[in-house]
Amino acid sequence: MNFKIGKKKLGKNCKTFIVAELSGNHNGSIRRAKKLIKLAKMAGADAVKLQTYTADTITIKSNKRDFKIKGNSPWKKYKNFWNLYKKASTPWNWHKELFKFAKKTKIEIFTSPFDESAVDFLEDLNCPAYKIASPEINHVPLLEKVAKTKKPVILSKGLAKLADIILAVKVLRNNGCKKIAILQCVSSYPAPLEDQNLKTIKDLKKKFKVMSGLSDHTESNISAITSVALGGSIVEKHFNISDNTNTVDSFFSADYEKFKNLVRNIRQTEKTIGKISYQISKSSKKHLVGRRSIYVSKNIKKGEKISLKNIKVVRPAFGLHPKYKKKILGKVLKRSLEAGSRLKLNYLK
Repeated sequence: MNFKIGKKKLGKNCKTFIVAELSGNHNGSIRRAKKLIKLAKMAGADAVKLQTYTADTITIKSNKRDFKIKGNSPWKKYKNFWNLYKKASTPWNWHKELFKFAKKTKIEIFTSPFDESAVDFLEDLNCPAYKIASPEINHVPLLEKVAKTKKPVILSKGLAKLADIILAVKVLRNNGCKKIAILQCVSSYPAPLEDQNLKTIKDLKKKFKVMSGLSDHTESNISAITSVALGGSIVEKHFNISDNTNTVDSFFSADYEKFKNLVRNIRQTEKTIGKISYQISKSSKKHLVGRRSIYVSKNIKKGEKISLKNIKVVRPAFGLHPKYKKKILGKVLKRSLEAGSRLKLNYLK
């Protein structure tokens, strides 16, 4: 299934849709957010993605144990979820300006809503697609809401079992969403390579009849590149400015150079994947001469017989095809040939 996000076509026979996830890397500055958008375009991204929530739409302001961040978390300094989401959120009053800036920059922009009120807000901005973040895969009211917009929905499966994905896809389809992509994802920050299980990308496509790809939280680019080779249509990676500013997600985000290299490597990978072909490539044809053929290896007079003593299967390929070797043994030559001459069937009686 193919569909479009903004002006970009996604799916079979289309270029990989590469998304720069800005998350909280704006660090509370709309100027920095705009710089991220501009740099993402320069790096070759097809789209930038925001996250649309407030601390109050995603959690409760509480210091009770359930709401505290564990001591082994990379975000432990924020102590509780509300503080973290307050710091990481993208102010809603920025969205209109950022959407306008992205359009001016000629890069697609969409976002992850985290509750139903965010969808209402984003519909007024004509958001072209919606991403469902991994933790929201069980948020049925949100799934119902985005599905009813009839916009494309990209679903990350980082915190989902198979039953969760089945339910999410069912909810989306039952509420009118026909354009669905599911991303393989490991919701660990940074995510280890050994947990990637990228073969799942093909299975997602087959099992759910959807587009598939990767939401990449690893530190390197190898997973994203491999996902394209395995048939992924979408790659999403967190993107940051390489200025040593510590943002909430900077420790696992790709900077400009790494993201630029990722885009270049994906585009090169797409070229190498190509199409199913049993033709000799254009660049290889000049080396056809390196194949073998049958040549005269010793001077032969007219009337003599062809034998293993006077012919050889050698390079180059201008002589008779080697498949005729057995057939011509014992045949009489109609003309004299010198060693090094090409052998042809019409030379034989």
